[in-house]
Amino acid sequence: MSHIDPKHIPQQAFDWYDEYAHGDMDRRTFMSRLTSLSVAGLSIGTLSGALTPNYALAEQVSFNDEAITASYQKFPSPDGYGEGQGYLVLPSKLSKSAPAVLVVHENRGLNPYVKDVARRLAKEGFIAFAPDALFSLGGYPGNDDKGKEMQRSMDREKIENDFIAAANFIKQHEKTTDRLGVVGFCFGGYISNFLAAKIPDVINAAVPFYGTPAAENLVSQVKGPLLLNFAENDSRVNASWPAYESTLKANKVDYQAHIYPGTQHGFHNDSTSRYDPKAAELAWSRTIAFFKTNLLNG
Repeated sequence: MSHIDPKHIPQQAFDWYDEYAHGDMDRRTFMSRLTSLSVAGLSIGTLSGALTPNYALAEQVSFNDEAITASYQKFPSPDGYGEGQGYLVLPSKLSKSAPAVLVVHENRGLNPYVKDVARRLAKEGFIAFAPDALFSLGGYPGNDDKGKEMQRSMDREKIENDFIAAANFIKQHEKTTDRLGVVGFCFGGYISNFLAAKIPDVINAAVPFYGTPAAENLVSQVKGPLLLNFAENDSRVNASWPAYESTLKANKVDYQAHIYPGTQHGFHNDSTSRYDPKAAELAWSRTIAFFKTNLLNG
């Protein structure tokens, strides 16, 4: 994959992109601030292009890979937006039931990167289900800026209820066992923590990537086990970790937490220059091992 070496991108640019990606800065301000940087050998267009996703780079498992079978599946969500839809990926040679993993996207809908993550899980023998929070608005629009705008316009509690409904739906699917994991990224990391707290008897293993914890009134309900993955250069998310960890320790929750040195928020996303191949591979191998331990053998 051809990415600009992150070492050539100033930390300030990553920080500004994080604000922009999470709706705390508009595109005009983001571009204006990039223009103010003096970056040797990099034009502003090249720099902004490196920071924003290029999903053509991200595919690791083709949608028509013979080892998987992918389709879209609707599910009822009476307490959410009425009906949801997710990307369902099964191992092709599934002779009996298999444990499921709910895959939760970032704050912009079900983009190609997250669908690819679902396919990677199916290649490992799990049934993966990746809902699209934007389904009630027509689904991921093919554009991250528009996707962020759409998701920001939605009711947060209804979105949360859609993911609760999705978790219950896939756990009760005829092809799945009674073991369910969840993995999510950024907003999806928050949803992973939220589900582990809100429906701890449904979620058997949770893997949040750079996600904030559930609300204070819920967080003490987490039972675990949890595998938490953090980027070192991610002050917004990391600020919430000490208090969260104290609660997990106080409640004797089974958890593992890893902070990956030198990484940026989004380091697992292989469509931008925030991607760190070594850290992403390590975090993903830990994720698969964690799910195999807790879902296959749990």
